[in-house]
Parts: sequence; C-alpha cells; structure tokens
Amino acid sequence: MTREEDLKMSEHHFVFVHGAGHGGWCWYKLANSLRENGHKATCIDLKGAGINLTDPNTVSSLDDYNQPLNDFLSQLPLDQKVILVSHSVGGGSMTAAMCQYPSKVSMAVYVAAAMVKPGTVIPPVLKEVLKICSGMIEAEAEKIWDFTFGNGPENLPTSMIMKPEYIRDKYYNESPMEDYTLATTLLRPAPVMAFAGIVDIPAAPEADKIPRVYVKTGKDHMFQSYRQDLMVTLWPPAQYFLLQESDHSAFFSQPEALYKILLEAASSISP
Repeated sequence: MTREEDLKMSEHHFVFVHGAGHGGWCWYKLANSLRENGHKATCIDLKGAGINLTDPNTVSSLDDYNQPLNDFLSQLPLDQKVILVSHSVGGGSMTAAMCQYPSKVSMAVYVAAAMVKPGTVIPPVLKEVLKICSGMIEAEAEKIWDFTFGNGPENLPTSMIMKPEYIRDKYYNESPMEDYTLATTLLRPAPVMAFAGIVDIPAAPEADKIPRVYVKTGKDHMFQSYRQDLMVTLWPPAQYFLLQESDHSAFFSQPEALYKILLEAASSISP
C-alpha cells in the first residue's frame, strides 16, 4: 500500500472558508478531489459572499459575517468534528469560529491566511496588511481597491472589491487563465466592517489547543513572504508546509499539491 493510499483510508470532513471577495466556489478543485477519494468537503459562503444573498454593505460585524459558518458548526452532531481550512483574510473568520466552537474542530489549516493568536497585540508590520480591514484608506489601498460608502462618505467604507486591473497580479499570478476568468465573473465586494473585528478576537485557551497547520505560498503577490513568516514565528503551528510555486490562490495554482498537504496534515489526527 502506498503512502497516499494509506492516507485515503481515513475519512475526514473538510470545511473550507474563503477570503475577501471570494466564496465557496473558489475551493471547487479541492472539494472535488477530496470527495472523489472518500472524504467529505463543505464549502461555506460567508454572509454577503458567493451565493449568499445578503448585501455585503449591510454586514455589520465579524460575528454577522461568520453566521453561516457558525450555524454550520453549531448544528454538527455532538460526536462529529471537522477540519477547517481557510484562505487569506478568511483565517480571521476561522480563528473566531475555533474560539466559539473548539469542540467541533479537530484541526485548522491556514492557507496563506491571517493566523493571529486571539487576545494578542498585532505587530505593526502585520497591521499594515490589516489596515484596509480596519477601514484605513491610504494611498496604496485606494490604488488597488474600490470602496463603497454605504453609510455616507463621512463614515468608514462598508465594502471593498479589488480593481479589475490588479486581480490577475495580486490574486492569480500563477493560476490557470480559465480560473482567473471564472473568478472575475464571481468575485463580490467584501464587508469591511466584518474584517475590522479580526484584530479584536479575545483570547480563547481552548482554541489554542486545536492543532494548527500553516501553508505558505512562495510566489504570493498579495501576502508577502516575510509577513507570512512573521505570523508563523509569533504563533507557531504544529505543522508547516511551503508551496513554493503557488500564488496567493493555491486552490487554483497548486490544487494537487495542496490536496496532498491536506491529506498529510489530516493523517496526524483521528477522523
């Protein structure tokens, strides 16, 4: 029996959490591979994302944004746990869910995702990444994002979406053209007020006991290498993997390699 065949023998349930602007649709390659090999895969649309009908400009907080994920976890049978997998700023949503439902999560995988220990002070170098999430519009942010001011121009923006001319380079610089084309038809504005809550997740000792995995993306034009390294240093995961040839969207640019990483990581826990 090969190593890969051995990994397939244990069925796991993977629950995927998308990043800003995306939806459950972005995980379609991973979900298909996992289901074909006997695992379960659930791709969540957070509030105002994917095919969720909520206007993202009306999403008022991180808890509000996370409602579909929280509802899913709260309805799991008592004897069931899942492996959470997040991307980009979706790491904040996943961390919040881990804090609220630690007994439902057997492992948390951060794929080029925001991995910040709840209840800690975020270093300035990481705050630079999260400034947009806190509604701080500066020259660099204004250059690449279009903002909507649903509560009036005198207040913080209510949503943001990347300008079309930056999408290929920032999100999908190594991804197949057909996936980039698909994404441009499906990306939606993301709720700024939800992301502001990522920096204020309170400490949760039980969540800290959940095994974490970090997957670094080596050719990421969105989340620079040194910032990913800093997150890993500040909150060391149980397992660490490098996708050297991946852009920010490993689910498109390196789906086969990411699939193998998920199985490898999951093999360390019981289904």
